[in-house]
Amino acid sequence: MNPAGPQQVGLRALLYRDAHRLDEALRLHDRAVAAAPAAAEQRWNRGLTSLLAGRCREGWEDYESRWRTPGFPTKPRGFTQPLWSGGPIAGRTILLHEEQGRGDAIQFIRYAPLVAARGARVVVETGADLAALFGSVEGVSQVVVSGDPLPPFDLHCPLLSLPRAFGHGLPDIPARVPYLQADPQRTARWADRLADADPGGRPLRVGLVWAGNPGFAGDRERSPGLEVLRPLLAQPGCRFYGLQVGAGRLALLGEAMPASFTDLGAEIGDFADTAAVMAGLDLVISSCTAPAHLAGALGRPVWVMLSHTPDWRWLLDRSDSPWYPTARLFRQPAPGDWSPVVAAMRDALEAVVRGRL
Repeated sequence: MNPAGPQQVGLRALLYRDAHRLDEALRLHDRAVAAAPAAAEQRWNRGLTSLLAGRCREGWEDYESRWRTPGFPTKPRGFTQPLWSGGPIAGRTILLHEEQGRGDAIQFIRYAPLVAARGARVVVETGADLAALFGSVEGVSQVVVSGDPLPPFDLHCPLLSLPRAFGHGLPDIPARVPYLQADPQRTARWADRLADADPGGRPLRVGLVWAGNPGFAGDRERSPGLEVLRPLLAQPGCRFYGLQVGAGRLALLGEAMPASFTDLGAEIGDFADTAAVMAGLDLVISSCTAPAHLAGALGRPVWVMLSHTPDWRWLLDRSDSPWYPTARLFRQPAPGDWSPVVAAMRDALEAVVRGRL
């Protein structure tokens, strides 16, 4: 294989990205793209590195190559209606449709009110697990569950193409929260459930999520697992609620959990339930997965555990997020090492408890 060929140069760029040497990575990405301008994967990788570096306008342009990248999990829809790229839209109906994972949908549905503010009628297509929540978004006229017949529409746009359509850079991110709302009736029911679990008073209520979707290629790196979080459970003055659903719940099998831990995951039916639980919590601690986005979108305090080289949306070398004003980021100092992350969270949690006394 030619060491100066686009594939090898692109691979070296990824190594520099993982080492957090983003300027050097981008120079190599540029070389790879110049050598193979039709190679979607090279543009896709450059886009991810640009976004990680906070160079969003350049990143969104390259991000469009995802549809031609081998192995990309969401396939083009093949609509005959044109893709909306930011032009006049007043008086027209646009279909906004989800792609990729649940966290992606939650993060980017924030753009629906901006589309509606341009005079469009906004229809959103999403999975059944998010339909109730997305109906609470300002400016959304109709929510269609994926697989159900679509109403007539004039234009369409995948949710993660909306920042490009608006020409947004990092300072332009619409970060007003909450942009999702928990259902009041569900919130009241879950408030009773939380009260039942706090018979001895009102400790700090902390929700825990320790794993993402194992089908995601990087899940092993981003999911710390339950066992790593056990030092947190020893913090006095807290009651912890397991919000974990899906395969991550297997970590609970056969485990003796402390009296301060209550598992709610088996009772959660969809994201609207999770939102209602979060409305009654003081803090959510989550790995890089959908509940972290949900807590941020609800405007709830959330601490996010991040791998050494995280997903592009979390950027590098900062403890805050331009996407979620209520988020605090805890980062691995070295690949695979969660112990310093948990130690830092334990210290921060102790400080929060002290502040309540």
